[in-house]
Amino acid sequence: MSPVASPPAAPPRGMSAVEWRTRCDLAALYRLVAHFRMTDLVYTHISARLPGPEHHFLINRYGVLFHEMRASDLVRIDLEGRVLEPDAASRPVNAAGFTIHSAVHMAREDAICVVHTHTAAGIGVSAQRHGLLPISQHALGFYGRLAYHDYEGVALDLGERERLVADLGPHRAMILRNHGLLVCGRTIPEAFHLIYMLERACQAQLAAMTGGAELVLPPREVCERTAAQFERLDDLAHYDMVWRAVLRLIEGQGPDWRQ
Repeated sequence: MSPVASPPAAPPRGMSAVEWRTRCDLAALYRLVAHFRMTDLVYTHISARLPGPEHHFLINRYGVLFHEMRASDLVRIDLEGRVLEPDAASRPVNAAGFTIHSAVHMAREDAICVVHTHTAAGIGVSAQRHGLLPISQHALGFYGRLAYHDYEGVALDLGERERLVADLGPHRAMILRNHGLLVCGRTIPEAFHLIYMLERACQAQLAAMTGGAELVLPPREVCERTAAQFERLDDLAHYDMVWRAVLRLIEGQGPDWRQ
């Protein structure tokens, strides 16, 4: 196996190199979410905003499983939910996905990539009144930096977008009560890192609570110091390094995502 994943091929005719690279990276992120078992059939979604003042973004074609996602399976849409592809009729998108992702992309210029998952661990913690507890190093990275949004039903009401964005505030990670997890990254590699760490924090919490033993919570000052340490390590170059490493996990697995 090569030390790094091979770069994407030349873009299709009529598509910019930037859009093609974004499509390839986003398709890889779908594959990685599947690799780490963070999928829920076809019912969750990951999006990436394309450069430009239009705030167009890419999201999955409804019905494609994450482990088989390719760059060409991604659908370009606008903030009104209109599909901006020549074959729009054959490229449906999830309405709830549009509601959630358009809300974040509209409000947050820094939210280039938005990941939403329905994992057992994420849903489990989302249903616990106390939310994510500071009982693991993974969780402490989100200490005081995690938002919560109350459940309002399946996200089909566009009116929910304003409330979702208000609850998210300046944070890059949020627990959707009784629903799942959401993160937004300044880059696709950062979004992967955030959802991986938040998912691991939730898994650790449920595992620690399984036996019913008393939990050990670090003192508040330790929690705050650890969160500050993570903040100082917040480095896009580090996320890029991790990204190049994890791409090797999906290299050669099924049809190439860079198609």
